[in-house]
Amino acid sequence: MGSDDIRHTPPTPGAGAGAAGRERSLERFRRHVQWSLAGTFALFVALFVEDWITHPDLPAWGRAVAAAAMLVLSAAMVVLLGRRLPPAGAAVRPPVAWLAAGAAAAAVLGAVPLTLPGQRLWSLAPAVMVSLTAMFLPPERRRVLIPAAIVAAAVIGGTAGGLTGDGWRFATAFPAAMVAVTAWMMLGTLWAWDLADRLNQARGMAAELAVKDERLRFAADLHDIQGHHLQVIALKSELAARLAGADPRQAAAEMTEVHQLAVGALRDTRAVVQGYRRTTLEEELANAAKVLTAAGIDTRVEPDAGAGGGAGALPDACRHLLGLVMREATTNILRHSRARHATIGYRAADGSARLRVRNDGAAGASGPGAGTGLRALTDRLERAGGTLSWEHDDEWFELTGSLPLPAEAGIR
Repeated sequence: MGSDDIRHTPPTPGAGAGAAGRERSLERFRRHVQWSLAGTFALFVALFVEDWITHPDLPAWGRAVAAAAMLVLSAAMVVLLGRRLPPAGAAVRPPVAWLAAGAAAAAVLGAVPLTLPGQRLWSLAPAVMVSLTAMFLPPERRRVLIPAAIVAAAVIGGTAGGLTGDGWRFATAFPAAMVAVTAWMMLGTLWAWDLADRLNQARGMAAELAVKDERLRFAADLHDIQGHHLQVIALKSELAARLAGADPRQAAAEMTEVHQLAVGALRDTRAVVQGYRRTTLEEELANAAKVLTAAGIDTRVEPDAGAGGGAGALPDACRHLLGLVMREATTNILRHSRARHATIGYRAADGSARLRVRNDGAAGASGPGAGTGLRALTDRLERAGGTLSWEHDDEWFELTGSLPLPAEAGIR
């Protein structure tokens, strides 16, 4: 029922507002779990204590001890839950002193009503403390503690019921059920917390892996270009060195080719750095759907029903520029938003090709302060006769790139 591991590893650092938003949401959930559990069970125990603390057979000193025990147990619940549900990145450290104080308070609140007739809820406080203790144990020890506590509650309750004349059947079954239900509620909530914590870590890792994947793609392109050019340059240079004495004219010709190869290598390297090389819309559409989905974002690709052709039917220049727009949009969603939903729309008709990317969880307004990536893309599309626009509406951000299609493209 509980988590298989009570250790909370620090979440993978995210980039930008996306990771920060996830951490804020997780912190709000952590506080909700901590205070709702502590408050709920403190209220139950208080109602139970109020039922017998005014019993005429209980002396005044007994009432004072019970009230003090109630305060100690309530404080222990808040502290223990806070330690078991630490803020992001903090380690789980079982506070032995608070465990001991809570156990002593629970023992008092469980033992006193056993001496009074008709008190059936004596096991509530011990059940709460058993569950809190189980939260700090590994699964194998937890599976021993809970059944042992259930059996102990049944034996103690049955024995007390027989001695006080309350009847042993109900006195046996009810305390055991109280321990089982309390453990189920607390450990079930703990499982939900651990699941949310691990999901947050997974989303952070997915976003980081997506960025690393882009870096690997860049490195692969650079390796392909430089590996070929440098190999040929090395061979030509070696040949020119050998010919320098015997045939200076041929050696000069070889060095001229080396110069041309070096210029070509520089040109291709700039193309890779600027994103011009091997970037196509169809590849970036497929990559965006895969990467965003892996990051936990519900992504829909919606080609317009009136589209006159797929992305592959566009001229190479249009495929390339819209591919850059799609890549920039994907990167911005991963780095600068807390997106949970994204929609990608593409249409090629009426003499133009248009790509629209929309996502929620936008971090802040866009406009004059937009990033250099969007400004650079705007310049590129404008030079090609197109436009790039973006709009921020509440938590939604929409990026639209549009390019005119030449008549020979055949898409009208």
